[in-house]
Amino acid sequence: MPDRSVHAMPFGAEVRPDGTVRFRLWAPTVPSVALQLDGGEALPMRAAGEGWFELTTDRVGPGARYHYVLPDGLKVPDPASRFQPDDVHGPSQVVDPGGYRWRNTGWHGRPWHEAVLYELHVGTFTPEGTYRAVIDRLDHLVELGVTAVELMPLADFAGTRNWGYDGVLPFAPDAAYGTPDDLKALVDAAHGRGLMVFLDVVYNHFGPEGNYLNAYAGSFFTDRHETPWGAAINYDGAAGRHVREFFIHNTLYWLEEYRFDGLRFDAVHAIADDSDPDILVELAERVQDTVGRERLVHLVLENDDNAARYLERDDTTARHFTAQWNDDYHHVAHVLATGEQGGYYEDYARDPVGRMARALAEGFVYQGDASPYRDGERRGEPSAHLTPLAFVNFLQNHDQIGNRAFGERLAELAAPRRLRALMTATLLGPAVPMLFMGEEWGERRPFNFFCDFGGDLAQAVRDGRRREFAKFPEFADESARARIPDPTAVQTFEGSRLDWEARTRDPHADWLAFVRDLLRVRNAELAPRLNGVGAGTVVWRRDAAFAVSWPLADGASLLLLANFGDADVEGVAKRPGRLLGASGPEVAERLADGALPGWSALVSVEE
Repeated sequence: MPDRSVHAMPFGAEVRPDGTVRFRLWAPTVPSVALQLDGGEALPMRAAGEGWFELTTDRVGPGARYHYVLPDGLKVPDPASRFQPDDVHGPSQVVDPGGYRWRNTGWHGRPWHEAVLYELHVGTFTPEGTYRAVIDRLDHLVELGVTAVELMPLADFAGTRNWGYDGVLPFAPDAAYGTPDDLKALVDAAHGRGLMVFLDVVYNHFGPEGNYLNAYAGSFFTDRHETPWGAAINYDGAAGRHVREFFIHNTLYWLEEYRFDGLRFDAVHAIADDSDPDILVELAERVQDTVGRERLVHLVLENDDNAARYLERDDTTARHFTAQWNDDYHHVAHVLATGEQGGYYEDYARDPVGRMARALAEGFVYQGDASPYRDGERRGEPSAHLTPLAFVNFLQNHDQIGNRAFGERLAELAAPRRLRALMTATLLGPAVPMLFMGEEWGERRPFNFFCDFGGDLAQAVRDGRRREFAKFPEFADESARARIPDPTAVQTFEGSRLDWEARTRDPHADWLAFVRDLLRVRNAELAPRLNGVGAGTVVWRRDAAFAVSWPLADGASLLLLANFGDADVEGVAKRPGRLLGASGPEVAERLADGALPGWSALVSVEE
């Protein structure tokens, strides 16, 4: 690849080869727009038809700051701003993306079957909370056995503290973490260490503060569809073509200009689109026809609908999306680890062992089945035919920890023996595994929900957070709800930072060594044989014990034996094959005598 990367966009501020800068804004609901240069005069922009306004000028260059000015005098940032040094209400900054010189130009990605994902939040991953500080921890991830870093959303959000799902300027990496070049340096440094880098993007809504689109582009939204956040983004209305291009270019921008290896699309079940093809299919096809022709790029969904059709394959090649976060796997694993059955865990309370076996073998637990939590509503599509590589399995992520009232991690909630068995199945199963930052050493600090809104909005968030938990018996009393951390408080954010010193102390050091050993085996023994792995089959079940087998492309098979109950299961026939790993050294010894210990897992290859 060349040492410079620029994604050409039909909107925003573009530095031209002759040194001029072209500004272009879609503002279909206002009659005129002016460009306000920081500290200078307002320059009228030319109406270019279909709601577009343009201006090319030699009065500014890279680093210049600007606003767009509407007829009523309101100054708004560029919705395609590449950088917002003074946050969402401040001026946008002209960025020349060609100014960054990439060092690792030979990088063309890694195949998906080698992926081991590690989700992190830039602001709480390190004490410094910056892109540059993440670089200093990349060697830890390489030594751990991670092959792909997944960053929680970076789109510019209001304030300095946020999970990232309240972004309002999708092209501007948030200045709280550093500059665009700092982010590129992080991706570059990761590639130099053989690490892929993924970015979480949000195309289902905008955050509640700093979104000015309604002031000049009201047709960006539609009331024909309802979402949890109000009017839906208009992907399928009369003006939908311009809206679709905005987000398609956002995808291409991150992949081309920042050289991300893939994107994770947040909560696509909340995207309302009646088009054919819908925005997801069109977006995936555009990626395949552009950057996907040049290097390996992977697109991953979060989709509560369990829509398996997006994950279909042509042989081993994904037609549209590479994989989906498998929330079903997480939920049933959580029930097994903790015994919790409230809320959506109700759907996994009946025969959790059987449901775990199904998740391992077939991907989704809910494949059109009736959901008790949803009052019998059917959810999902058949997935048993899909390769396990179509699923990302995990025991924890930002949502499942942070959406708890106190942000507790599994190390606080579950017995170590249970976690060892579940971690063995997760890291040595054929689905792509994901860890959440700190999970590798059994971090006990919480990861809480936090944000940095002010005024009435801050109070509304505080009230809403506590009201959300009022339906739980343990928070029925107002005094109990008052103990829930204030998401707008600085200490809630600070308390969510990782304790890096803990990894050097037991029991954390012992857990870290255990996870490293499992990933060492996965990367050396399992990953090279996973390309072409087929769908699994539950080949044996007795009480809380079961076996799942997956065919490997070379004619061998991968076998998982697990007992997710307290009691030992006797009379288990010794399985032939080469042991890859187990949750403890005693598991293989006991299996030789025909017994599978309680809370154990063992993985082998049958040649």
